[in-house]
Amino acid sequence: MIGWDAEGRFPAGGFAAQVRQALANAVAVLREAGAGPEHVVRATWYVVDKREYLAAGRDVGAAWRDVIGHYDVAMTAVQVVALMEDAARVEIEVTAVVPPR
Repeated sequence: MIGWDAEGRFPAGGFAAQVRQALANAVAVLREAGAGPEHVVRATWYVVDKREYLAAGRDVGAAWRDVIGHYDVAMTAVQVVALMEDAARVEIEVTAVVPPR
């Protein structure tokens, strides 16, 4: 997921705002599948600037806590040259495991 809204607009506020929106987008997709943030077990972050990612650490952590809530998730962050959407600063891929009902 990238950090744009349903109308394809990126939020004001820079990197952390895009992270928050990308996480919210991921949770919305999980909800459509009958899952939630509690089912996330892995996240891969693709960032276009590792310094920007590191500088936003406090706000990124707050966004994660607010949207996902728990930290028992395997995470990887990778700096990439670019993302497919030019204005995107981060793309977050999550994997969720939903127990059988």
